Amino acid sequence: MTGFAEYDRYDALGLAELVKRGEVSPVELLEEAIERRNRINPFINAVILDMGRQARETLRQGVPDGPFSGVPFLIKDLLAAYAGVPLTSGSRAYRHYIPDFDSEMVKRYKASGAVIFGKTNTPEFGLMGVTEPALYGITRNPWHLERTPGGSSGGAAAAVAAGIVPMASGGDGGGSLRIPASCCGLVGFKATRGRNPHGPAVSEPWFGQVQEGVISRSVRDTAAMLDATHGPDQGALYAAPSYSGRFLDEVSVAPGRLRIAWTAEPLLRDGVMEPECLKGLEATVRLLESLGHEVVEAAPVLDKQALAEGYLLRIAAATAGEVGEAERTLGRRLTLDDFETETWSLVRLGQSFTAGALDNANRLIYGQLRRFDAFMQGYDVFLTPTLASPPPGFGEFRLKGAEKWLAPLAKRFPVGPLVHLLPILTRLAEQNFRWVTSTPVMNMSGHPSVSLPLHWTTDNLPVGMMFTGRFGDEATLFRLAGQLEKASPWAHRCAPVHAGSSGLK
Repeated sequence: MTGFAEYDRYDALGLAELVKRGEVSPVELLEEAIERRNRINPFINAVILDMGRQARETLRQGVPDGPFSGVPFLIKDLLAAYAGVPLTSGSRAYRHYIPDFDSEMVKRYKASGAVIFGKTNTPEFGLMGVTEPALYGITRNPWHLERTPGGSSGGAAAAVAAGIVPMASGGDGGGSLRIPASCCGLVGFKATRGRNPHGPAVSEPWFGQVQEGVISRSVRDTAAMLDATHGPDQGALYAAPSYSGRFLDEVSVAPGRLRIAWTAEPLLRDGVMEPECLKGLEATVRLLESLGHEVVEAAPVLDKQALAEGYLLRIAAATAGEVGEAERTLGRRLTLDDFETETWSLVRLGQSFTAGALDNANRLIYGQLRRFDAFMQGYDVFLTPTLASPPPGFGEFRLKGAEKWLAPLAKRFPVGPLVHLLPILTRLAEQNFRWVTSTPVMNMSGHPSVSLPLHWTTDNLPVGMMFTGRFGDEATLFRLAGQLEKASPWAHRCAPVHAGSSGLK
């Protein structure tokens, strides 16, 4: 290996402090990160776009004086527009699209001093909880190359877990920061709705369910980046409750004795979770009790079917809208040949619903979310396993068998009758909610939620535990997360496939 050999000893803030003290230069860090990417990426396929030229130009001009000045950083190839660089959203339709502007979040990442040198893989339009787009291919989990790193920020999580960078950007519309964080043994924090901006090209992704943010190795890195990015931009439709302090300071503040509810019950389906997730939950409950918290087994009473079906209807409608936006942006008509079969099926389903059906679904969702918020008023934090199982193998959420050739017929027949004949989307929903059992609830409600790597299976696969706070109360989550990171540290754990290793384990 060459470059800065101590790279793995530090999180992003640690590397920034070394730069500030003059112990390492931003050029050395960038070249180390690029060398690591070149060595390990052929095994995991996490980084799909090289921005080394842009990064070196950033260093030539001088990086801003921010909390992450000089630290290598990767951005997800979805929502994160960077002027002059392709933004494909994991879709063949956008494979030649190059925006001429920076998104507001990219502007804020740059202002933090982070040095962006590449983009990471994502499923088409971020629709899947796994990262297997036809455009760029499968991203593999550094903890087990035959398992998924999750999605839709799977490329970001794999890059961090493999030691390319200590932190990378992502987004979360149904768990897409927390899911890959759980799969890859990392911190994935979804902030309160409206805490981070979306503009200027996007105003309300997935009906306000999406929050961009980062996946990192340390709680303090996540907190410091939220300090650097939060606040509405011009024309924002949402604004989170005001917060005048520093989230980074909260990480080292003792949380006091919190009242924490926990449940082993899935929030979007009936049934149970796999034993390793329950084992991790039980251990986490014991840890919380040992730290002096009041821990109560309790769950909100929700209409799971209404939430699950409403969520799916929203995503189908948003995907249909995405295609309309793509046609305006690209200036041409798009067809099935531009998209994956699952995406096109969602588009056709979204086109089949009436405006009244969407409004009715939203009303049902809002009613259930008022129940959820009322439940949260009785507790400081709500704990569940992030997912219902450890990371699965590839292909779990693709259309199979006859559905694969039936789905394309959607472009040749009237939409309404076809939707009733093909239970494709119902099948996809059942598949996804079998594994992703709870995270979308917090996207619909807007509550802050974080996955922490607090459990590993007997065969060394990470399993995340998810902590959800009251609306607008990231501070309590950061205090608790900081306490748990000290009580049950994970920084010493290293994935078998890692750029810092002398060879692949």
